[in-house]
Amino acid sequence: MSFSYRLLTRAIALAISLSMPALAETAPPLPSSAAQQLYASAQQDLLQLRVLLKNGNSQSSVGSGFLIGNSNLVVTNFHVVSQIALEPETYFGEYKDTSGKSGALELLAVDVLHDLAVVRIARNGSGFFKVPHAVNGGEQPALVKLNQGQHLYSLGNPLDLGFTISEGTYNGISARGFSDQLMFTGPVNAGMSGGPNVTADGQVAGVNVAHRRDGELVSFLVPVRYVQALLARVTGDMTPPTDFKPVIGEQLLEHQAVMVDKLLEKPFSIKDLGLYRVPVRESDQVRCWGNTDSSAKKAYTIASINCSMESAIFVSGDMQTGHISMHHKYAHNKNLNAMQFAQLATNMFNGQVYSTAKSETITPAACTEDFIKHNNISLRALVCAEAYHKFKELYDFTLITASTDDSQKSLQSMINIQGVSYGNGMKLINQFLQGIDRTTKTDDETKPVLDDSIKTDASDTSNTESAQNKSDTMEAAQ
Repeated sequence: MSFSYRLLTRAIALAISLSMPALAETAPPLPSSAAQQLYASAQQDLLQLRVLLKNGNSQSSVGSGFLIGNSNLVVTNFHVVSQIALEPETYFGEYKDTSGKSGALELLAVDVLHDLAVVRIARNGSGFFKVPHAVNGGEQPALVKLNQGQHLYSLGNPLDLGFTISEGTYNGISARGFSDQLMFTGPVNAGMSGGPNVTADGQVAGVNVAHRRDGELVSFLVPVRYVQALLARVTGDMTPPTDFKPVIGEQLLEHQAVMVDKLLEKPFSIKDLGLYRVPVRESDQVRCWGNTDSSAKKAYTIASINCSMESAIFVSGDMQTGHISMHHKYAHNKNLNAMQFAQLATNMFNGQVYSTAKSETITPAACTEDFIKHNNISLRALVCAEAYHKFKELYDFTLITASTDDSQKSLQSMINIQGVSYGNGMKLINQFLQGIDRTTKTDDETKPVLDDSIKTDASDTSNTESAQNKSDTMEAAQ
């Protein structure tokens, strides 16, 4: 019996070893043949772009780019070369190709709104990356049309590790900002910014630009039509501007006019927050979240609404602009005495005031404070304005208000406006201020502190973070 048992177990082990190869011998999955063929065809025109300090030649930032057709023009992201545009006396650029050859680059044109730039180098492309574009103001040629689920391929130099190609799928257009971005379900890692994204047959679909840090393989591309429009303004022998700051400032002024017109094309929505009414804006560009903290252990309750645009314009590592956020916080006293609740409300108000006295991008805030009464509410209001050092006619505004009409309840509201003209900033502040009011309801008539139409989240901290500008969740693939 024992001999038969041993024989049987050996036979089973032999059968398993024959039918299941050892793990060490299992070959990794091969890349798709399309990816291999694309990289082999494209590699000659794929570049790494580096920005370096003139003093010491040390590397400051790195990204990717690609040569257009047979020209000496290279397309990349503006954020890859922004330091050259803003501080040419401090920074310069170099390229390196897949064979290891390197050389100088020259910035020719920028499109800050769509995060694009064109640089010129002393070599020509092989003709692989084609972006047909109009010449001398003619009609723009047709571009590739994408379908949901279509395979796309992003190329670049992630993390300065070497040139790669990553495969993913096209999943539509994101309209969360004031210009479209393509959603690419595939890896776009740091260092790939400015690299091309192409179809299986090599047509340029877009330019790698960013990915979400709070998602998996949620990446974004600048659509090729914006590349086409920028290239139509550029020639290989053109003389670039001696100073890009006026060019960038003009583009930012153009954007803020569109942004404010869009935000004010209809009145702010008005939501109930306890016994008060507050203005919000909910749209494709702005999202709102609400939260209530009514723990029985606390001597007061807090309810809040936070609204924020999900996009911003990258100007430099220290400046993102073209962004608006709104915040409302309602405190209701339960067990504090009048002095304690007044101190709580004061601390809430003071905690929202900040200083920019040492900022290198904007001037110290010029503020004015007053006590006002309008509608059915009395308010303490503080308005601050800051001017941009490098871009004339652009300002940041902050309005903070606190109700002063009830010793047991406090409403505090704030709107932050980044990168607008003085007139548009005041227009937004006045519209926002007019929307703050108090209802005529009593405590017994008041429904739960949050309006049912406002989305809620688990914690006030996460709401506040989600209401910040895109830099909190969107990361440039630089």
